[in-house]
Amino acid sequence: MNSAKTAITPTRAQNFAEWYQEVIKAADLAEHSPVRGCMIIKPWGYGIWELMQRILDAKFKETGHQNAYFPLLIPLSFLEKEAEHVAGFAKECAVVTHHRLETNAEGRLVPSPDAVLTEPMIIRPTSETIIGHAFAKWVRSHNDLPILINQWANVMRWEMRTRLFLRTTEFLWQEGHTAHATSEEAQQETRTMLDVYADFAQNHLAIPVIKGEKTAGERFPGAENTYTIEAMMQDGKALQAGTSHFLGQNFAKANEIKFQGNDQQERYAWTTSWGVSTRMIGAVIMAHSDDDGLVLPPSIAPNQVIIIPIARDPADVALVNEHCQKLAKKLRGIRYLDESIRAQVDTSGKRGGDKFWDAVKKGVPLRIEIGKREIETGTLTVYRRDQAPKQRETIAEDAFVQRAPELLKEIHASLFARALTFRDSRTRELSSLDELTKLFGSDENALGTFALAHFDVRAENQPDIVERLKSLKLTTRCIPLDAERKPGRCIFTGNSTDARVIFARAY
Repeated sequence: MNSAKTAITPTRAQNFAEWYQEVIKAADLAEHSPVRGCMIIKPWGYGIWELMQRILDAKFKETGHQNAYFPLLIPLSFLEKEAEHVAGFAKECAVVTHHRLETNAEGRLVPSPDAVLTEPMIIRPTSETIIGHAFAKWVRSHNDLPILINQWANVMRWEMRTRLFLRTTEFLWQEGHTAHATSEEAQQETRTMLDVYADFAQNHLAIPVIKGEKTAGERFPGAENTYTIEAMMQDGKALQAGTSHFLGQNFAKANEIKFQGNDQQERYAWTTSWGVSTRMIGAVIMAHSDDDGLVLPPSIAPNQVIIIPIARDPADVALVNEHCQKLAKKLRGIRYLDESIRAQVDTSGKRGGDKFWDAVKKGVPLRIEIGKREIETGTLTVYRRDQAPKQRETIAEDAFVQRAPELLKEIHASLFARALTFRDSRTRELSSLDELTKLFGSDENALGTFALAHFDVRAENQPDIVERLKSLKLTTRCIPLDAERKPGRCIFTGNSTDARVIFARAY
């Protein structure tokens, strides 16, 4: 029996990793560059990132943050100030050692031996140290606090194995950095930004996430607490979609961020950092897309409605195109999530069928076909990307214009419900190590799983536990913040604990 023909091969079930790459290619999101591990983000992919930026930037400003920019190059000595931080990033740093090139005897450009920097510069893997240096100059008294800064930037981490959007040597992100007068205020900031990320993931990306705290072994280097939003992809693996870190006074002490309080006593500030990156595009791809291509939640679709003119008779081309443009203009006058609906007409020279499948592969939420018959009857042929590609509905044009925002909301809700149902169906509560081993130790578990089990986090560095998790290819994803805290016994040590941890394979 022949399987159904799909636009993407291999399918998710056949080879998820290759399917992912083919979806990116078919949707024209990005491609590999000549620079090892770095990607070129193409207009459709960058359009998605711009919308993510716009939404998040508004949320940051609503919570009192301001944008700033700091240097790409960080002096090596800055990273050395915080020992745990430098140890965490040392193997990923790209280092600049010269400031000039010259031509050698063979006519090749080489770094000039006379242009060695007095101090090597690190291309930023993250900016805690250089921003901390600035904060130390900006803070003198409690009146200077809090400082609430965000930076949109690129960073570089020298990855050995790269994958478009998910893990690249250079990637785009935002990094928030704040300084506070009290520990309580800094901890509240950390949790507030975690909530912002969860709201963004669920209400704009239609991805259900679990808010949790990382165990000590999974924390950001130098942090006292790291909080995360964890999402399940369609292969059952976990993806860390965003993190928020309470840094305590570690970076304040390393960078001398001190202030004078009301009592005239000098004390160190309390700092935080938090960030999400273009990895979020990878999350959307793996959470929602199907075997026909990309599926986009409407909030981040560069085009929310694509109108495809169908004119089989050359004499009808002008009439149909004009009608399509008028409809696009009407739709742009309608609001969805406080913005004009993004509607475009496909005026390319492609055949109608190619236009149709191009929109499918790019994940456009709503596709409309209009020909002379539709114009005469005042109707539209409408396709939703959350449904089968050829499933369609005939709707009166005026009714569609009014219903468009509601249809986009329905698509978002449909995608979220589908992802939540999938995650819930792949989540297990376990009570023993045998159950964990059985679940992840055989090939029968073709799809990944989130396993929730009691775990004594104080024992996570014990060699036997580290080796067992490594053999099962598992990591501790987080201690869910919303999970019921109930007494039990660690599945590894048997020690009493009320902490339950999600174990999963992850990206």
